Amino acid sequence: MNKKRQFFPRQVVEAGGNRWDWALLPIVLAVFVLMAYGSQQMARPYELGQTLPMTLDPTYLPYYLLRTTLRMFIALGASVIFSCVFAALTTKYRAAEKIMVPMLDILQSIPILGFLSITVTAFIALFPGNLLGVECAAIFAIFTSQAWNMAFSAYQGFRTVPAELSEAAQVFQLSGWQRFWRLELPYAMPGLLWNMMMSMSGGWFFVVASEAIVVSNQTIKLPGMGSYIALAIEQSDLGAIGWAIFAMLIAVLAYDQLFFRPLLAWADKFRFEETGGDTAQSSWLLTWLRRTERTQQLVEWFGHQLSRSIAVFRLSHDGTSIRARKDQPSLVPQRVWDAVIAAVVFYALWSLVHFIRTEVGWTEVGHVLMLGVYTMIRVVVLLALAAIVWVPVGIWIGMNPRWASRTQAVAQFLAAFPANLVFPVAVIIIVRYHLNPDIWLSPLMILGTQWYLLFNVIAGASTIPTELRHAAKNFGLSGWLKWRRYLLPAIFPSFVTGAITASGGSWNAAIVSEFVSWGPTTLKAHGIGSYIAEMTATGDFPRIALGIGIMCIFVMGFNHFVWRRLYTLAESRLHF
Repeated sequence: MNKKRQFFPRQVVEAGGNRWDWALLPIVLAVFVLMAYGSQQMARPYELGQTLPMTLDPTYLPYYLLRTTLRMFIALGASVIFSCVFAALTTKYRAAEKIMVPMLDILQSIPILGFLSITVTAFIALFPGNLLGVECAAIFAIFTSQAWNMAFSAYQGFRTVPAELSEAAQVFQLSGWQRFWRLELPYAMPGLLWNMMMSMSGGWFFVVASEAIVVSNQTIKLPGMGSYIALAIEQSDLGAIGWAIFAMLIAVLAYDQLFFRPLLAWADKFRFEETGGDTAQSSWLLTWLRRTERTQQLVEWFGHQLSRSIAVFRLSHDGTSIRARKDQPSLVPQRVWDAVIAAVVFYALWSLVHFIRTEVGWTEVGHVLMLGVYTMIRVVVLLALAAIVWVPVGIWIGMNPRWASRTQAVAQFLAAFPANLVFPVAVIIIVRYHLNPDIWLSPLMILGTQWYLLFNVIAGASTIPTELRHAAKNFGLSGWLKWRRYLLPAIFPSFVTGAITASGGSWNAAIVSEFVSWGPTTLKAHGIGSYIAEMTATGDFPRIALGIGIMCIFVMGFNHFVWRRLYTLAESRLHF
């Protein structure tokens, strides 16, 4: 990996001097004040049934924006930790991979509202008498909208570490802890950062659902942008919706300039290449921080502490020791583990058959399976169309850092724009022109999930080694040969990660896009999403469980038979 760039070059620090140090003090104090104020508001006394005051007055938007942004960053931090732990366990232990990867497929196919309805009561009981329980439920709901694509990105990065780097880690006898910090996490960092941006933007889609919580037949609207938008929709206040969109634009620009852009510029040193290139992004904030001596000392102290922890968890033997020899793994534990998994699967199948016979019947199962096929066709067609559009765009953006820095905030805002605000417009157009809902409601599924493809392709294209770009240019590759031999293989692992998360998100979005209402008008497309939405509206819990279960089966089957095979292809042949 490129080691020529230091986080804080010494000559830059000396040139800046101490005159920048005190300029950071107001920023640090403001951050701590805002965090303390937000924490105080979260812990305020609250009784179930109490109505929290909400208003559409635009002067309250900064406060609502602060509350929502704080929730999203807490969920983002939890998602980063979850993704690193998930990737480390699944890539190091085959037994954990057999369980955790299918579980992640199931979790990403479960609707966000399903998590919320299950966990909100538990969180309220965990923190009785104050608002912290409801806040935790909202944060957990946002977490479930952010974590899965980040976990897949980290998993893909850990699995596709170049063979020469893995061999070097073996030669240097790195322990598992050292390998994680020195090799796997740095290699996966660029792609993980782009997926963090996508998760932060995609979380805005579920803010309305996570901040307007229904429990015990009561609706709790937490102060935030989601509740503000929900209240504006209830009162049909287009002006308030316009103010909300403007506030979201300000928030996206702020955390792009103050958080993600400095991280991307810093993470450029982790790109896997042997020669320097001109693909690095720039950040005015990172340049400013590099001129502060106090920040330099703080980062050096943190790096020293991390180095000490790495040294503590080093191997206790060298490569010549007999302990360095790899023991032949015993097949008995693996076979026992496989038997346990098979027993759990057979028990789940038996429970499923019993549930079908006693609750819904086989005719209903066949009907829901056919609805699942309809939704699957929509997902496949929409993903193919999105790939045709966004793969070339993502490659162009990722390979042109100047344009990447210009379009980054625009892409984040488009991904953050709540797609459910477009649904009423779609209903009006379909009704006015007598269009077929089965066809024209379908694009609503991909509105919020197509950005997973774009962000992952940008991440893959931005990490193409510079020497590989020069080689392709020297060989004069052009046309379809350039795409087939150079560009598509280079971004293929990132594309598979984006396709998996976009596919799971599309199945999830089908619940709200196949069953759309605006006032007294309701449009329904034939599919498993509209089936789940309709059964939820009528309160038919056995059929809700049937619909969600079959949706999970479709998602897991598609991931196993399509995306996992493509992952294997990316690991063995199509990566650099």
